[in-house]
Amino acid sequence: MFLFGVKILSLTFSCFFETMKRMKRRENLKIEYISIEKLNTYGGNAKIHPAEQIEQIKQSIRDFGFNDPIAVWKDNEIIEGHGRYIACQELGMTEVPIIRLDRLSDEERRAYTLVHNKLTMNSGFDVDVLNRELEMIEGVDMTIYGISVSAEDAVRESDSDVGHICKNVYCPRCGKRVK
Repeated sequence: MFLFGVKILSLTFSCFFETMKRMKRRENLKIEYISIEKLNTYGGNAKIHPAEQIEQIKQSIRDFGFNDPIAVWKDNEIIEGHGRYIACQELGMTEVPIIRLDRLSDEERRAYTLVHNKLTMNSGFDVDVLNRELEMIEGVDMTIYGISVSAEDAVRESDSDVGHICKNVYCPRCGKRVK
């Protein structure tokens, strides 16, 4: 029993140190600005970007600035940020902020691409907090972003969006609108 406990402890420390090693190698993100023409879309990007979402991203960039750099991998291949990339193209931007994630293995890159896009879809809003926050916002039309004053409406609207997602989307490979 003692040896079993030592083995578990050893594995726990091993896991802990491996996690710490990964965290250490991942903490040095630097924002760069590069020509949008140097970016390459990832052909395996499974996230769809309806035209309405691209319009919302463009409006967000106009209203608040470009605050979420596009993540790229080797050869400036986009890992996450395809929607922002399309929006920037349509806005006529020539330079975009990026972060490089070249330290990821090919498998990690593929997994992160999916994980990053899925995580924000895994939860909703706290309705009470959402309503309080919306009451404090007077100078920004939140309906442009699909957020209505009634949180129940916002939830219903997001549920009903599923039906029109495939009507007007952008190709994840070339970034062109598919009709």
